[in-house]
Amino acid sequence: MSKSDPSTAKKQRNKTVRWVVTIFLVTIFVSGLISLISEEVMASSSIYVAFLILFIIILIGILFDIVGVSVTSAVEAPFHAMAARKVPGAKEAINLLRQAEKVSSICNDVVGDICGVVSGSASATIAAQVLQHFEFSWPRLIILVMSALVAGLTVGGKAIGKTFAVNSSTTIVHSVGKLIYWLHNFPQLGKKKK
Repeated sequence: MSKSDPSTAKKQRNKTVRWVVTIFLVTIFVSGLISLISEEVMASSSIYVAFLILFIIILIGILFDIVGVSVTSAVEAPFHAMAARKVPGAKEAINLLRQAEKVSSICNDVVGDICGVVSGSASATIAAQVLQHFEFSWPRLIILVMSALVAGLTVGGKAIGKTFAVNSSTTIVHSVGKLIYWLHNFPQLGKKKK
């Protein structure tokens, strides 16, 4: 063992602690902001629009879960061949795979958990709206139905998404890489067309 090992381990611990603290603070801020916006929008919307917003929130959680699983199950080799041929998005895909732990944490934990919390509060808002418009002998039933519906859609959607993510990980990671490529190069692409 060399003398630099303890300092390397300390640097790695510090890096991990900074990452955890950053994710913690970002999650609090983003979760609070999204909850505030969704509750404000849903409170002033019709029941149909509120349901649409709820389904969009659930869908976002499922899509990010698919990306998180794909990044952890894909391999780099096909992307090196694509990068050698200068295929757009290949280098970005390699970067995603090399940071799979962080990408998975952001997609599955941060975005996934935020969507879970927000969809839960959104379902409570919808239940309150339904109870304002209709009389029920057992109002708690609406809350239970909404909670069960959100849980079923979330868990079922993620189960289907995980199977798709594992079986199509290369395609999904490359698609995300292409999206990052186009977002990153959008200003230059606009200039080239002029």
